[in-house]
Amino acid sequence: MTGPRSQPGAAAWTEETAAAMTGTGSPEMGTAVELGLGHLVERARALAADGRRRILGITGAPGAGKSTLARQLADALADRAALIGLDGFHLSNAELHRLGRHARKGAADTFDAAGYRNLLSRLRPQHDDIVYAAEFDRGLEESIACAVAVHRTIPLIITEGNYLLVDDDRWGGVAALLDQSWYVEPGEGLRLERLIARHIRFGRSPEEAAERSHGSDQRNAKLIESTRHRADLVVRVAAAPRPA
Repeated sequence: MTGPRSQPGAAAWTEETAAAMTGTGSPEMGTAVELGLGHLVERARALAADGRRRILGITGAPGAGKSTLARQLADALADRAALIGLDGFHLSNAELHRLGRHARKGAADTFDAAGYRNLLSRLRPQHDDIVYAAEFDRGLEESIACAVAVHRTIPLIITEGNYLLVDDDRWGGVAALLDQSWYVEPGEGLRLERLIARHIRFGRSPEEAAERSHGSDQRNAKLIESTRHRADLVVRVAAAPRPA
């Protein structure tokens, strides 16, 4: 479970709130619960309802849909939220080649974990009028510095990425900066289907996409899955109902 959310005055997601929104009561910690986007938007909104800065972390294996969910939440909350992606802290391709890690880009040691942790630490107290963050451009396969402006008045930071709950020498300390953490779990078959499709969309052949998804991506997924029990919520996002 993550840290600062338990501080006095933090907006808590209580069992009563969960029961009111899902009609089922609060599930056992670690049990995946299916919730619609509207429920999740209201949960995120409640987290920063008092106007003080809160950080919501969204994690899950590659292809789980965490980036999509984070973007949907940020769009729904408009000027009440800012989206910071861990992918903005990818090491550059030049540095990955220098280190001999480019072939497994996306692994836990191919990011500037300390830089990401320092950014979250800087964002928490709302001291600066504007804090700039990098954003990853999938077309370029590189991070763009200072692409995201976070104004002091924004109460909710939504951050998403693979390794938010990993507790080792590199990533330890990130989870403690989150007020809540959600682990997105769509089901393994759907996750892999999405992941392969994404690789193809960004230029890999179907064979290369499958090899990557079942190879280095799957090794990363195993590490991320081992952090599942640390999340405050394990969620399967319910599909929106189709119009009649």
